[in-house]
Formats: sequence, structure tokens, C-alpha cells
Amino acid sequence: MSMTIKATLRDDQGKGASRRLRRNEQIPAIVYGAGKEATSVALNIHEITHLLDDDAAYTSILKMELGKSKESVIVKDLQRHPARNEITHVDFLRIDMKQPIITNVPLSFIGAEDNPALRLGAMLNRFVTSVEVTCLPGDLPHAIEVNVADIELGDHVSLSGLNMPEGVTLMALIHGESHDQSVVAVQTNRKMAAAARDAEDDAAPAEAEADAETEGESEE
Repeated sequence: MSMTIKATLRDDQGKGASRRLRRNEQIPAIVYGAGKEATSVALNIHEITHLLDDDAAYTSILKMELGKSKESVIVKDLQRHPARNEITHVDFLRIDMKQPIITNVPLSFIGAEDNPALRLGAMLNRFVTSVEVTCLPGDLPHAIEVNVADIELGDHVSLSGLNMPEGVTLMALIHGESHDQSVVAVQTNRKMAAAARDAEDDAAPAEAEADAETEGESEE
């Protein structure tokens, strides 16, 4: 999928310059990486908002048009207004299609509707929702699927148990097994735990009575 963003060069810096840009329906951004100097640019607020409404844009190689030149970039970071949730600044990383990149990719949890324990009321706990990966830009996935259909009650899936796309490596596991961690688990929810405790409490008097009868028979 091809996504293009148009940008213009900007020379002025600072909060005042940013306010002037926003009055003209633009926002500041920066492009860096690939051994080149960082370049300050301006983006049309409506174009970038529409682009980033698509979750795939965050894990896609974008084509940035800057004058007559075009560069391959990815979204590296962005800032939003704390109250209005509007985009206020974007960082783009230049991409060399022949060199590996390091970036974050979201996890997509599938199969919950087919999990017997979840259908009976167990809880799916997601401990990790995105992972840092390294790969060639052409191998960058939009998401990494985690199938939870076969996770039994009390079990979990760790980073080392993820089914990674070909050519994509988890950065955490490059650092060693000590960086492995749980990604998702199927666990008893509060209602199930309370029901189990109630069942145990109900069973306790009956067990005690049965034990007493057994002892009485033994004495006879």
C-alpha cells in the first residue's frame, strides 16, 4: 500500500513559529536519519490527520514529497495536544530500503471467540500490546498476530512464543533470554474465582461430615 505525504521546508523555529504554522492549518515536523542532516518541514494538518487516522500508516513506508524530491520515511514519533488530541508535531525517520530498521509494531490478538475458557468467562490479560522489532523496510509487518484460541486457563504466551513473520526479529530477544516476558495470559476472573471459593466452602462441611462418619464406622 502506497502512502504519500507532502511537506514544505521551514526555516523558522520556536513556539511562535509553530503557532503561526497552526494558524495557517499546518504543523511542524522533522525528518532525520540515513546519514543526512535533520530537515525541518511543515505539513498540512488536514492531510497528516487523515493519513494517521489509518493505523497502517504507523507501520508503513511513506513517500514524503519535498519539493521535487521524494524520500522513504516512517513515522517515528508524534505529539498531540493534551486536551484536544490534535497532532502538534511529527518525527519522521528516513529509510534506506537496503538497511534494517528498528521500530515498534502492534500486536493483533485473534481467536478469543474460539477459546473455551474465555467463552466460559475467563479473562484475557494483555501485558504487551506492541513490540520493538528489527527488519528490512520491505519486511515490516503492519501487525504481529497472536492467536489466543488454544491458550488454556492459567497458561500464557511469552515473547519467545510469538510466531514472527519471516525476516522480522524481536529486539528484546536479541538482548538475551532474561528479556523474555509474558505477552498474554488466560486467567480466572473475579466472579469465577469467587464461585470456585464458594464451591470449596460448600464442599468443606460435606467432606467433614463424611470424614466423621468414616471415623465412627472405624470405631465400631
